Amino acid sequence: MKSIASLATSVALFVMSVVAAAGQPLEAPRAARSVHLAYVAPEATAFYNEVLVEKSVPGSYFMACGFHHGYFGIQELSGGKKVVLFSVWDPTQGDDPNAVAQEHRVEVLYQADEVIARRFGGEGTGGQSLFDYDWKVGQTYRFLVQARVMEKKTAYAAWFYLPESKTWKHLVTFRTRTGGDRLKGLYSFLEDFRRDGRSATEVRRAVFGNGWVRTLAGRWEPLVKARFTASGAPWEAKDTIDAGVVEGQFYLQTGGDTRTTTPLRTVLERPAGKASPPQGPDD
Repeated sequence: MKSIASLATSVALFVMSVVAAAGQPLEAPRAARSVHLAYVAPEATAFYNEVLVEKSVPGSYFMACGFHHGYFGIQELSGGKKVVLFSVWDPTQGDDPNAVAQEHRVEVLYQADEVIARRFGGEGTGGQSLFDYDWKVGQTYRFLVQARVMEKKTAYAAWFYLPESKTWKHLVTFRTRTGGDRLKGLYSFLEDFRRDGRSATEVRRAVFGNGWVRTLAGRWEPLVKARFTASGAPWEAKDTIDAGVVEGQFYLQTGGDTRTTTPLRTVLERPAGKASPPQGPDD
């Protein structure tokens, strides 16, 4: 027969397993929950999007142009340092960038002088580029990813618009094995990557608007529908998330005192707005 102590231990373990199975954290959340916009879009050769950050704190990633093989956006790091980040994944499994054979690694086809290009790991592996840029809250920034198939690989070129000089800057071109994919599975997200407990109590908010894709037939089509989704890590705050449409643009918000006004999985729709896409670097 079990002792009272062992029985109490068994009951405690059972309660913990039930709570964990219910997806509830067993301690105060470490981070604000990541929130996403999954766009309704055809496969494309170019993906254009705009982001205006309304609230930011260190440890925030405002990702504008995500696709099956990579993502592109702006980050606020520690100490207020800010960067433009573009990453593309290797076609392999695993988190150790040094364990990937040379022939399976992301290749750098172009790299601007001011841009750092390096390997990354820990969440898959691949190629990562960073451009030091002191972006501002309240300023709209423009992003463009172009895809070019090269046999069984695809080259992804990242362009960032510099409003100060009114010019497009080609940051980097990464090539990876895709089997011939262009740009599909398009999305944006807002992430708290500081994850120190306090970061869960801080609000992050951004507006995503005027998104476009260039279809395989060469036509530009606006991105007017997006599904609101969120990550499911047990150490994230679950309820302080929101998304919606404001003044013809999508928004995402997470952390702090955020209140949910839109249920998860809702398909949001914004008005098409402009009749044609803005001029890109090739126009």
